[in-house]
Amino acid sequence: MPGVTPDVENKGEARVNILFLMIDQLRYDYLGCTGHPTIRTPNIDALAARGVRFDRAYVQSPICGPSRMSFYTGRYTHSHGATWNGVPLPVGEMTLGDHLRPLGMNTVLCGKSHMAPDRAGMDRLGIDPKSTVGQRLSECGFDAWLRHDGELPESMDGVATPYQDYLRSKGYDGSNPWNEWANAAEDSDGTLRSGWLLKYARQPARVANEDTETPWTTTRAIDYLEQAGDAPWCLHVSYIKPHWPYVAPAPYHDMYSPEDVVPPVRAETERDNPHPIFGDYQKKRVSQALSRDEVRDTVIPAYMGLISQLDDEIGRLLKYLDDTGQRDTTMIVLTSDHGDYLGDHWMGEKELFHDCSSRVPLIVVDPRAEADTTRGTVSDALVEAIDLVPTFVQAAGGQPRYEVLEGRSLIGHLHGQQGPWRDHVISEYDYDFKSTRLSLDQPIGECRLAMIFDGRYKLMHAEGFRPMLHDLAADPQELHDLGEDPAHVKTRARLMDRLNAWYRRHHSRTTISDAEIARRAGGDMKKGIFLGFWDEAELAAARKAGVSGN
Repeated sequence: MPGVTPDVENKGEARVNILFLMIDQLRYDYLGCTGHPTIRTPNIDALAARGVRFDRAYVQSPICGPSRMSFYTGRYTHSHGATWNGVPLPVGEMTLGDHLRPLGMNTVLCGKSHMAPDRAGMDRLGIDPKSTVGQRLSECGFDAWLRHDGELPESMDGVATPYQDYLRSKGYDGSNPWNEWANAAEDSDGTLRSGWLLKYARQPARVANEDTETPWTTTRAIDYLEQAGDAPWCLHVSYIKPHWPYVAPAPYHDMYSPEDVVPPVRAETERDNPHPIFGDYQKKRVSQALSRDEVRDTVIPAYMGLISQLDDEIGRLLKYLDDTGQRDTTMIVLTSDHGDYLGDHWMGEKELFHDCSSRVPLIVVDPRAEADTTRGTVSDALVEAIDLVPTFVQAAGGQPRYEVLEGRSLIGHLHGQQGPWRDHVISEYDYDFKSTRLSLDQPIGECRLAMIFDGRYKLMHAEGFRPMLHDLAADPQELHDLGEDPAHVKTRARLMDRLNAWYRRHHSRTTISDAEIARRAGGDMKKGIFLGFWDEAELAAARKAGVSGN
């Protein structure tokens, strides 16, 4: 990777267990430690005080499935090919478990993965989905202690799933208790109110706090740790909330009020001749809704309450590690798969590249003494989601396979030994599956977006359209699009050159390392293959001069 030096090697540091916490749709700026003025997240803030908070961490795609596939493979979306929710991860892609299991580490899922298995690829290769290999391929390489991606309001009626079964066992009846209890509210007269309707976000969920998805997932994670034994483990605890539906249980539903809602980051100029794709996304129903102040004042307090609930549950998980003496032998990583616009830039949901969507919180706590000098610090290094797999490999005592992995280990940053680092980050998005493709009359396969950010300028390349450009030094809120500004022609050309160089790199040569390529140099003559020599004298002269190949 240009601009990156080799990682600091693992020089005999003790191996650690890994607690990999992912919070779905958590914005980078909705934590106390990242500067939110009123939100209460003391447990997450305490993690930041014990580790390194990476302040400029970006996902490889600002949508659940592709982002997670990059987190779990250590590879760009361009490389692994799972470009949208429900697009299968190709059967041959190595994942976190493939890298960690050879090092003796169990790699276990508790919660959401958003994995779509490559059933056609498994059938082609004759892999039984019920076999151990087949199950791991179906779960993005994890051993699934608990797989829970959330339910659906209609098609899950009457379906038995672990969480539905749990709710039924607690007396929450109905054909779909997830929809009718965990993500629904109730008026004083007993009228059922769907959590999908934003108007009811301030009302409490119909279930008790301890029976909602976040505490239930925490309990199941602790259940795994109770029986994990002595083998090293990487436990991925992946929470669904605060992803919509924005419904919080008591007492979290009214923990915050409209006074806690920070003003939206938006300007009227953003609606004046916007980039065609940005303009189309502003027109979507969710964007129109979240652009209304009364909607924000209703939804955001619930969103914040769900985050505080998560913080309390993370505190419960950390207390378990303390009580069992495991905190000092466990690397703890907390991040998110993407953010949430929440009305900023006249947008709802995620999917484009403003910081509120593509930038995520990332806290890494390395318990080993080598990390003592960096505790409580904030790093401004440009970090990508794909950096976590090589970090975990090195923490487990291995050396990352960089012929496969496109990220870079963060161990050097954690141990205060990191040399020169990357000078840009990349994120991608495929809107083939969205109505924007039809609105803009774009052919399938051409709906590609790519973002490159060099620490100051952020450029979005849109196939078939002009770029977007923001100068985050002069315009940190990303309100002024310089994509057509004649004063920034050179900046746009420079970033496009970098982006094109990235596209031209090898993304699929994963079966052989650079070291092996170097070892094979001169292989023809070593095998007795002499191409291009005229006679024996010329061959002898070449050998005397130490020439080893073509």
